[in-house]
Amino acid sequence: MSAIDVIETVRKMRAQETGYKEPHICERFDDFGKDGKPCRLGIMGGTFDPIHNGHLACAEQAREDLGLDVILFIPTGNPVFKRGQRIAPASDRLAMCRAAIADNPYFDVSDIEIARGGDTYTIDTLRTLRGHFPPNVELYFLAGADAIATVSKWRGSDEMGSLAKFVGFDRPGYELSDEKRAQSVDAAKGISISFVTIEALEISSSELRRRLAEGKSIRYLTPQVVVDHVMEHEFYREGVEHG
Repeated sequence: MSAIDVIETVRKMRAQETGYKEPHICERFDDFGKDGKPCRLGIMGGTFDPIHNGHLACAEQAREDLGLDVILFIPTGNPVFKRGQRIAPASDRLAMCRAAIADNPYFDVSDIEIARGGDTYTIDTLRTLRGHFPPNVELYFLAGADAIATVSKWRGSDEMGSLAKFVGFDRPGYELSDEKRAQSVDAAKGISISFVTIEALEISSSELRRRLAEGKSIRYLTPQVVVDHVMEHEFYREGVEHG
C-alpha cells in the first residue's frame, strides 16, 4: 500500500470516528471569505494525470504574481476533451493531488467535479464556486494561454464574465503573439482576460506518462509521494488496465 493509500484510509477512518462531514467545496478554505474582507481565490483545473512539479511551481508563481490568497486545485471528473482516452481513476488522481499539495498552506484540493459526475464543464464548476463563496471573494480561473485564448468558444461563455476573471499562463519562448492576445480579448466580450509569463518547469503530464510507458524514471519530476503511488498501482504502464 502506497503512502497516499495510507493517508486516504486514515482520513476516512478519522472522519467516521469523529462524525466529520465532508466540506462542500474543500477542507482548508471552505469558509474562505466569510469574514467579509476582499480576497482572491485562484482556480487550477486539470486532469492532473498525474500532477507534477510544473503544476505546483506554476500555481505558486501565479499566487505571488497575481496577489492570490489561496489556490484551489480541481481535478476533472470526466473531461470531455479526453473522451475515449485511458486515464487514471478519478479517486487516484484526487488522492495524488491531495498528497502533492499537503505541505503548502496556500493550496487545497476540491473534488466537486469528480463528485458531480457526468461530463466536466468549466461553467458548471464556476457556478458552484460562485454560489458557495461570498461576493467579496474574487475568483481567478488559471489555465494555459492557448486554452484561455479560446474561452469565448467554451460552453456558457456568455455567463463566465460575471463569475470569474481568466488568466492565461505563457512560458518564456512560447508566448502568444500580441495579435493573438488582442484577438482573444476582443472575442471574449464581457470576460476579463489577462496573460502572465510563468517561469515554470518544462514538465507535462503527457511526458510523464510517456516515460512511464517506456519504463523510465519520473523521480524529481513530481513529488515523491506521487511517484510511489504511481509505481505501486502501475499507472500508465503499457498493457496494464485500471478500472
